[in-house]
Amino acid sequence: MSDFKLNLSEAEEHLDEAVDGDVVLGVLNGSTPDREWIEAVEGGSVLVLAVEGDLNELANGFARPIKELGGSLTHFRRFLVVAPPGLEIDTDRL
Repeated sequence: MSDFKLNLSEAEEHLDEAVDGDVVLGVLNGSTPDREWIEAVEGGSVLVLAVEGDLNELANGFARPIKELGGSLTHFRRFLVVAPPGLEIDTDRL
């Protein structure tokens, strides 16, 4: 086996980088203003929203602005997963 050299001091420098955003669990039923969902994604959060009703109607007010920001939306089972720009939703296993 060959020698493997790892410089942990350099690796630790990258670990100190702060990650903005959270994973936000919510219900998409029309009771939350669209602007709140958009602001959460703009802040770097991932949304996992249980859809209660017609998805197209409920997401109509925020889907396009999020896509224009560079975010992505994926409907999976009864949930809408919304990711901010720079974070991809991997659907390869679906």
